[in-house]
Amino acid sequence: MAWGSKGSEGSSGSGALSFIGTEVTITGNLDGTGAVHIDGTILGDVSCAQLTLGQTGVVKGNIVAERATLAGTVEGAINAGDLIVEKHAHLSGDLAYDTLSIENGAKVDGRLALRNAGVTELKLVTVAE
Repeated sequence: MAWGSKGSEGSSGSGALSFIGTEVTITGNLDGTGAVHIDGTILGDVSCAQLTLGQTGVVKGNIVAERATLAGTVEGAINAGDLIVEKHAHLSGDLAYDTLSIENGAKVDGRLALRNAGVTELKLVTVAE
């Protein structure tokens, strides 16, 4: 099992969970294919399949995830399929998402945009007479 990882021996992909505790500060980018739970500080970009940012968690960089649940502090752009912003979150940066949920009390300073909103498909529609 990898250091900082909670999961079955030899697991890979979305089955693995990596945990960054409150006592840990990482300077540099964090890139993973599974789930990541951050209660510490990341001074760099974060990319993973599923991100949980606890109340004490801080990310000073951009986030890319298919699913992100944020309760801590983010200073950077966020690009997530399913984005959940909990009431204790402080976000400063643009949000791009497919689905978005923001709890009362959350502080969000940035622009909100649907992912792939600029990509549209044109269809020819004929009216039956």
